[in-house]
Amino acid sequence: MGAESQADYDVIAVGAGFAGLGLIHYAREAGLSVRVFDKASDIGGTWTWNRYPGAASDSECYYYCLTFSQELLQEWQWSVRYPGWKENLSYMHFVADKCDMWPHIQLDTEISSADYQEDNGLWWIKTAAGEQFTCKYFVSAMGMISEPVIPSIPGMDSFDGPIFHSARWPEGLDYAGKKVGVIGSGATTVQMLPVMAETAGSVTVFQRTANFIMPAVQQSMTPKWEAEIKAHYDEIIDKCRNHVFGMAFDSPVGRNLADTPPEEVQQIFEEQWPRGSFRFVFETFDDLLTNPESNRIAGEFVISKMKEKVKDPAVAEMLTPKGYPFFAKRPPLDHGYYEAFNRDNVRLVDINEAEPIVEIDATGIRTTQNHYDFDIIVLATGFQAYTGAQEALPIRGRAGRLLRDKWNEVSSSIMGVFVADFPNLFMITGPQAPFANLPTSIEQNIMYIIDCIQKMENEGHDICDPLQQAEDEWVAHTAEIHAQTLMAQGDKVHSWMMGANLENRNPRVLIYFGGANVYYDKLRESAADGFPEVEFASLTG
Repeated sequence: MGAESQADYDVIAVGAGFAGLGLIHYAREAGLSVRVFDKASDIGGTWTWNRYPGAASDSECYYYCLTFSQELLQEWQWSVRYPGWKENLSYMHFVADKCDMWPHIQLDTEISSADYQEDNGLWWIKTAAGEQFTCKYFVSAMGMISEPVIPSIPGMDSFDGPIFHSARWPEGLDYAGKKVGVIGSGATTVQMLPVMAETAGSVTVFQRTANFIMPAVQQSMTPKWEAEIKAHYDEIIDKCRNHVFGMAFDSPVGRNLADTPPEEVQQIFEEQWPRGSFRFVFETFDDLLTNPESNRIAGEFVISKMKEKVKDPAVAEMLTPKGYPFFAKRPPLDHGYYEAFNRDNVRLVDINEAEPIVEIDATGIRTTQNHYDFDIIVLATGFQAYTGAQEALPIRGRAGRLLRDKWNEVSSSIMGVFVADFPNLFMITGPQAPFANLPTSIEQNIMYIIDCIQKMENEGHDICDPLQQAEDEWVAHTAEIHAQTLMAQGDKVHSWMMGANLENRNPRVLIYFGGANVYYDKLRESAADGFPEVEFASLTG
């Protein structure tokens, strides 16, 4: 008798964001029973956890969405180019409502462990409340940026006011007129500062590393723009599927900066800059991320635009990225961040060199040079990308081996989906998958996973056993490509994209940089070839 007949569900997944909702659709379409758990009290993933002021997507709305239904694409109406968390969450509810996904979702449920059972090939899932479930296929849909990093700063417990990670924003927090300290200057702070500065008494940003920051250029959706989008959705989806970062951009553009006269370079940069978003990188020249000199020129242009906005030369100098190439760290999008530093109630503190943080005490933050009094302290200190959620949950494979232990030195996988010694475990955008427009990558991953499961069901297999050799080859391939990129250059590429923001881990290659489009092709080739990266087996022989 096959393992599937013994399981409570064919598929159990953890995470009710884009990945969980997409998985419900494709699993049901394949005739599989599916249950999605989430410890949050609402669906939405990123958009139910990240409710800080100014939280918004950095991908443009019309391709930051699930694409499996033309009906959904045509019916939903976006209000702005970059939707805030409330609108993104409303969109997720629209999808769940329209597609009747709620019966497959169990919220307010923290999964406490997931254990592979070698005797019957099932995964045994336990909840913190004591419930137990079994499934044939266990899927991590927990997201690549979902596990917060809490810094180890002496005295954090002694602070008298609210102190919290930005991804755990307290409901109803009133910061109007208050003195707020923000530790961290990444994408969250870039979005948060302009909004908070409007009503807070003061906001002090403690910056370790300055970022290259691109203009967002927020725009309202117009009837004409919406009609144009909806008339060309097939083309938009195709662009995302075939773009190096999974975005609906018109690139490559067929020209290199290295071959273009300097005056024409500046003209093209000036023309493209007002369009905003990451289009500046992908729709100006094709060699900005491959040619070091072209990259340097582009980076200098970005810095010059920042210095036009920041009035105080000393602050502008602090905000100038140094020691690493443009785009070696993922650039945030600007919604008024630089202009906020022209306000009297906003300060910037360099904690990398000028005055590192020494401790937090009852009334604020002490650096090597000063003491800053605060009513509220926000830890905008980022996430353990790609592996954090899977490591926070005890996931045990063959012989009871913990996934977090396997990843102690190298966060290895096969295409970010399979892990050797963890049969019938699938990850959606796990480590060593590309960093790209997430809904695009999520859907490509889900379709690949469901194809694998359908092959197993159709052919009577109980076990999908990822091959160690295939994992070794993918790790080596990913490392080889990484060594050729800007991420491997510079003395200050202190990026969360490498896990360099973790105090207890060495940086490692977490991302496939060969191009999202190339990666998607590899998934399809693997499926067409019968999934040679894994070995299929039956419990009954």
